[in-house]
Amino acid sequence: MTLRWTLRTQLTLLYAGPFLVSGVLLLSVPILQTRQSVPVGVPPGLGTSAPPGPDTSRLLAVSAVALAALVVISIILGWLVAGRFLRPLRTMTATARDISATNLHRRLGPHRRPGEFTELAGTLDDLFERLEAAFASQRHFVANASHELRTPLTATRTVLQVALADPDATVDSLRAACQDVLALGEAQESLIEALLTLAGGEQGVERREPFDLAVVARGVLLTRRTGGVDGTGRDEGVEGVEVTSALGAAPTAGDPRLVESLVANLVDNALRHNIPGGRVEIATAATRHGAHLTVRNTGPVVPPDQVERLFQPFQQLGGQRVRRAAGHGLGLAIVRAVAGAHGATLTARARPEGGLDIEVRFP
Repeated sequence: MTLRWTLRTQLTLLYAGPFLVSGVLLLSVPILQTRQSVPVGVPPGLGTSAPPGPDTSRLLAVSAVALAALVVISIILGWLVAGRFLRPLRTMTATARDISATNLHRRLGPHRRPGEFTELAGTLDDLFERLEAAFASQRHFVANASHELRTPLTATRTVLQVALADPDATVDSLRAACQDVLALGEAQESLIEALLTLAGGEQGVERREPFDLAVVARGVLLTRRTGGVDGTGRDEGVEGVEVTSALGAAPTAGDPRLVESLVANLVDNALRHNIPGGRVEIATAATRHGAHLTVRNTGPVVPPDQVERLFQPFQQLGGQRVRRAAGHGLGLAIVRAVAGAHGATLTARARPEGGLDIEVRFP
């Protein structure tokens, strides 16, 4: 409020100042006209101006009244013009004040008068968009974490309670219970890491670094070939799947860590949801539109109307939530989040013979 009044006062003075100066100069002309010049050679006192008479006094009074009226009119006009100039700022302030965590989808939009106000509105809209993405990411993270972490925690507590309640427990049975708890802990750790990656992808990319998509894909394939599907030595994929790659140079910019997670989840999904003797094809290339990554795999037949739902967290075919044996169920959701954070175009198509064709085009 104080800032707006200060700006309006300054604009009023800025607008009214030239009119006031002009008025003073114009009204000073009659006063200057009442003075008479002294001819050269005339003794002092003979050529001086006469005392002001009634006409001169009346002229001075009229000039003073006109000057006062001009001052008032200039200030009023300046105040009105300043208010009209600052009206868009008041509208933007009121709209920004109404936007809260529950309606971050609102935007100021472009102003009808281009210039600084349009630039300010665009800057604020970008800020609201980032805030909306951050709030949505936080809500999704809390919802997914609270639902999915409950199952392994309950299973861990059950294993420990059963082991402690057994009066005939042996060293071998207790060791087996400990191994089960460790396995459940690894599953929780993998789930938490996936949730954090999903949340990071939904928040967007703050700093973009140049990298080669082919180098990232080559590193992911090397890790999967030496350490299993999940990189830990446990091969959870299908036996006998042939992996082929055609990794051409594909320079782009973004967060290499998030893009590596995107590629890893695409490869893991293609290996895990496949058929014995199936194939996985990974390719990268650069076009005039940017870098793109393609992952094709054989597998079970996916109805075309179910493809979009597979990119939702913890979903599988048939409308069921994903089984733990099939992974944490966040792979394709992470892929979509990371692609969206980089402004990439994600295209998924069900193959008639089974499997998926997924393409990610980076700008």
